[in-house]
Amino acid sequence: MKATTRNRSQRWAHRLLAPLLALCAAFGAVTSHANTLDDIQQRGVLKVAVPQDFPPFGSIGTDMQPQGYDIDMARLIAEDLDVDVELIPVTSANRIPFLTTGKADLVISSLGKNPDRAKVIDFSEPYAPFFNGVFGPADAAVSGADDLQDQVIAVTRGSIEDLELTKIAPDSATLKRFEDNNATISAFLSGQSDLIATGNVVAAAVGERTSGRDLEVKFLIKNSPCYVGVAKGEDALIAKVNEIIEGAHADGRLNDISERWLNAPLPETF
Repeated sequence: MKATTRNRSQRWAHRLLAPLLALCAAFGAVTSHANTLDDIQQRGVLKVAVPQDFPPFGSIGTDMQPQGYDIDMARLIAEDLDVDVELIPVTSANRIPFLTTGKADLVISSLGKNPDRAKVIDFSEPYAPFFNGVFGPADAAVSGADDLQDQVIAVTRGSIEDLELTKIAPDSATLKRFEDNNATISAFLSGQSDLIATGNVVAAAVGERTSGRDLEVKFLIKNSPCYVGVAKGEDALIAKVNEIIEGAHADGRLNDISERWLNAPLPETF
């Protein structure tokens, strides 16, 4: 009889303790997950998801090594953390899953911020400009839509810059529309237009192909900068990344990366 009573007491104790033990285990898991910065420093390696097919942000060079704006940014953060960097090639489709499943500590892959993504991951301060704008020679006196009077602007038909510029360009401006980016670029390079409306990534490629025509941003049409993606709950890590970005902006290293890969300094408003 005593043995039966004791067994019942043990079963009741187990039922009471089981939820408490499960709660403690869950709390321990959350605590462990939220220490990625410590994990990075202990292992001595920062794992970063980066693009491999989106120049100038990320691509494979002639030496078969990764190169680009995002690659330099990943290395900059690792250097400031005093750890090595492991670059993990990703696509647009799998870059966020690599972060949420712990395969990468950070995503640095020309990542824009939107409400849907913000439900899944957190974002750093912006580290790279990504925008649509009007570009042209250094001597073109254009700083806003009002200055487009009597100007000819090459633009890709149906693009964001086409739709937005149509709303704000003066009546005397000529929007010369082409069917794809290559045709728009060729039109500008051949002198069929005074200016070109496009994305800064495309403009960087145009800048590499200009011969005697310097190209610079005249004004922004739509701004959507790039952010470092960080897993939810990693407050210490995101604070450290923001500190590094702020420092690199202040000492000019961010601007150097922009000059190298985008052929332009960071915008004044960045």
